Amino acid sequence: MRNRRSRLRPAARALKGMTFIEVLVVMVILALIAGIVGTQLLEEAEKARVRATTIQIKALESALDLYRLHNSAYPTTEQGLDALIRKPEVGTIPESWQGPYLKANAVPRDAWKHPYGYTSDGHTYEIRSLGADGAEGGSELDKDISSKD
Repeated sequence: MRNRRSRLRPAARALKGMTFIEVLVVMVILALIAGIVGTQLLEEAEKARVRATTIQIKALESALDLYRLHNSAYPTTEQGLDALIRKPEVGTIPESWQGPYLKANAVPRDAWKHPYGYTSDGHTYEIRSLGADGAEGGSELDKDISSKD
């Protein structure tokens, strides 16, 4: 019986817990996995913002087309996208304004909370988001998003 007990004791001692080195190895592996997965999730979140901004520009285009249908011209640069919410008080005042053309009480901002740029001569227009960096130009996720793309 004694021989059997002495043989079990080392095995029982080994099952008591993990060594400090083993814990460190597990933590390093978990940190690496978290870093890889976290990076992928952040990149997907930024791609979703680009898609959301593109969709929002399309919605603004639809509102502008309805505005043009009622008023025979798009709002000018001076009137801006606010003409979709409130009847313009500058430039040529539209006689047939039937807005608001957006359900919101304010012109939406892009997915990065920046205001959209809008330029128009009354016949054509461009709506523009400066992308993730909020600055002109850029590439990949920082690339400007335009209604003319």
